[in-house]
Amino acid sequence: MPFSVRINGHDTAQPPAPGQCLRTYLREHGWTEVKKGCDTGDCGACTVHVDDLAVHSCLYPAHRADGRAVTTARGLGTEGRPHPVQEAFIRARAFQCGYCTPGLVMTAAALTPEQRADLPQALKGNLCRCTGYRTVGEAVRASHPHPSAPSASDTADPAALSVVTGAARFTLDDPEPAGLLHLALLRSPHRHARVRHLDTAAAQAVPGVHAVLTHEHAPPARFSTALQEQSDDDPADTRVLDDVVRHVGQRVAAVVADSAATAERACALIRVTYEVLPAVTDAEQALDPGAPRVHPDGNLVDEVHLATGDVERGLAEADARYAATFRTQRVQHTALECHASRAWRAADGRLYVHTTTQAPHLTRRRLCAILGLPPERVRVTAARLGGAFGGKQDLLTEDITALAALYTGRPVQLEYTRAEELTATTTRHPFTVRVTLGARRDGTLTGLKLHVVADTGAYGNHGRAVLRKGCTEALALYRCADIAVDGYSVRTHNVPAGAFRGYGVGQITFAVESALDELARALGLDPLDMRRTAYLRAGDKSPFPGVAGHHPVMDVGLTKCLDALTAARAHRRATRPAPAAGPHVLVGEGLAVAALHTEPTDGHIATASVALRADGHYDLAVGAPEFGSGTTTVLHRLAADALHTRPDRIRLHQADTDLLAHDSGGFASTGILLTGTAVTRACQNLSRHMTHLAAARSGIRPARCRLDTDQVRCADTALPLTILYAHAQTAGQHLTAFGRATADERHLALAVSAQWFRISVDTATGVVTVLDSVHAADAGRVLDETQCRGQIEGAVAQGIGTTLLETLPTDAQGHILTPDLRTYALPHHGDLPPTEVHLARPDGPAHHQAPKPMSELPFNPIAPALANALRDATGHRFTALPLRPDAVWSQLTTPSTDRT
Repeated sequence: MPFSVRINGHDTAQPPAPGQCLRTYLREHGWTEVKKGCDTGDCGACTVHVDDLAVHSCLYPAHRADGRAVTTARGLGTEGRPHPVQEAFIRARAFQCGYCTPGLVMTAAALTPEQRADLPQALKGNLCRCTGYRTVGEAVRASHPHPSAPSASDTADPAALSVVTGAARFTLDDPEPAGLLHLALLRSPHRHARVRHLDTAAAQAVPGVHAVLTHEHAPPARFSTALQEQSDDDPADTRVLDDVVRHVGQRVAAVVADSAATAERACALIRVTYEVLPAVTDAEQALDPGAPRVHPDGNLVDEVHLATGDVERGLAEADARYAATFRTQRVQHTALECHASRAWRAADGRLYVHTTTQAPHLTRRRLCAILGLPPERVRVTAARLGGAFGGKQDLLTEDITALAALYTGRPVQLEYTRAEELTATTTRHPFTVRVTLGARRDGTLTGLKLHVVADTGAYGNHGRAVLRKGCTEALALYRCADIAVDGYSVRTHNVPAGAFRGYGVGQITFAVESALDELARALGLDPLDMRRTAYLRAGDKSPFPGVAGHHPVMDVGLTKCLDALTAARAHRRATRPAPAAGPHVLVGEGLAVAALHTEPTDGHIATASVALRADGHYDLAVGAPEFGSGTTTVLHRLAADALHTRPDRIRLHQADTDLLAHDSGGFASTGILLTGTAVTRACQNLSRHMTHLAAARSGIRPARCRLDTDQVRCADTALPLTILYAHAQTAGQHLTAFGRATADERHLALAVSAQWFRISVDTATGVVTVLDSVHAADAGRVLDETQCRGQIEGAVAQGIGTTLLETLPTDAQGHILTPDLRTYALPHHGDLPPTEVHLARPDGPAHHQAPKPMSELPFNPIAPALANALRDATGHRFTALPLRPDAVWSQLTTPSTDRT
């Protein structure tokens, strides 16, 4: 019998390919809301209904859909309106990047009332990396029919409806270019080896293979994959394809074929002769003079030596000292959208690259340098990104995809698998931090000494900046006259590290805040009270400078965060006493605080343009894509405020190098701080231009004219914007304005986040359970409270995951042992309690206050707060992450004399 399936009410008769899963079948037919997050049934991003049963379509054989009805998020609503679950997700703002949202919506829509009562069980098949799950749970519990569609206030995010229905476009959701070819990569099985010979004949003979690329086809240019405004910060140590491999998983060759399956099959036929070379895998050993050299210029990428006062004298004057070595592990960003790129030559002869990047202009600049092309011959675009966390601030797919497109003359696509994401993309830098800390009896710090070694992996991308940011901003809180820091960023034959949320600050914060807790115990002080003594006061300068040599100044935000944490802790103790410890259960609490400079240190540039359209609406252009930070909502609001109109009259265009001459992109929490400033300036400039034009037409002074939604009012005369536009066209004038903001022009301050946890520990298993979570943050002027709280909750959730669960261990040969989302454990809905968020309110008029960054900062105090709670519960000081059950159990079986 012929194959037939009804998809969202549309009958389809085309049979699937042998062995094809339902996910790829649906996407081939245009239902791109069905996302790829894992293809192993672990993330739920591909969830659909088959005859009203929710299934993971990546595991569901497409042929089993024969004769059945398949529903996706786009087909879930009825009579032109969203499904009640989708409405509930909009009202709760239960998404950030939105990549997982269609799958979560489909799972929630299939739940019975009984299942809704046990959400940890009901949602265990769906992962979300961004939100922290609280709002997701609220949406699912509140998903029941409503008499009307969401109101304007409910849809504060202009993309909300498109996200929950699956209409929002991510990187590979656009129609495929005609003649699209697919790329697969052969990767190294060795940590360090020279490629002596490549036999590609068998691969080239596979039907459907168009090219096999090796180092002989690669441009000779060496570059850094790191995308930063100051491009000289990182060593140029990478080639598109190299004849020396320096980590397991490095590219060796690339196959371009009619399909991804054909390309993968041909890759397996390439025969490589390697000369295996000595390898170094420990960063501290890599500093030894006799260690194997990772690159000809050596293993040291950068070193930092900072000092103020006399640290040895300060430590000698201490009434109590604590010294220990702390280690943080390698972890993965695990954004649910994998890295992907498409590249092609357009009819105009230019190279077009559409890709998962946080920085399109920096990507173009790097591609031009690699390929020897002028900027006007290259266009880079990005769609909405399915999460980033810094992982899309590196050039990981664009260079090889562009090379393949130029070589074949055809459009080429490369999409990483989840295994490639976990084993061959950039990671968080592992740090080893030796800390010595001294204090007087009252808690005053007398000396702080650090020795820091960061493992930047086989290549130096971001190594210098991560080390320097960590060694300065992690110490920004402390009121201590005598400090010394020696830091080293070192190459090894491990997978490259890169930009990761926190950018080195969290690793050192883990060490110093843990040491501070031990000093408090040694001195008999409450850990929170000691921090009031050990930290800067309002008006104090941070010990080390930031942007342009300026020392950031502490304001009252820190005191307000500590006050909020003090009150919240007391309230929890009074109203929700800790559960009684059982024979195998211990309970403890702990806290930590972190600070961050309010401006990035790399000379970041943000630009924006705004133009009046013929219909009286506005086109606004910015350089960065949306990737879950929620900045696009705020940018709409800022533009509307400056133009005295409504956000729905602003059409936002993003992440396209044709829109703006240059923009650094979206990273380092710059979305609101710098891009927002550029947007405001552009809109203010356009507002002045329009009022002056209207004034000239009306014959009155510009001071008597003002913008008002869809018109300019000049005294008693109202001039519609549509008429103003027509007048400007007749006069040959363009109603377009630009705005620009840079990091070094703004006053440098400090933002602060403080975290308190209550946990329980099962001593029989080593399992740590988070019982209570409270976070206090100094976000400055909060432009969108819901979005700000969401960023904090998501950062706390990711911090809990990287502290308690996540790690990328390797075997003796260097192969990562967690290549999927079943073995690389991420937090699920049931693993995380709600986080109670307190926002410190700025003093004085709100409009005089600047926003402060909240995308990265709240992540940084999570690890030390959990470690301090574990110390409180068990009496053991845990100095290495992650705090997985096996590690906790093992240490608990070792006698400790630390408990007080």
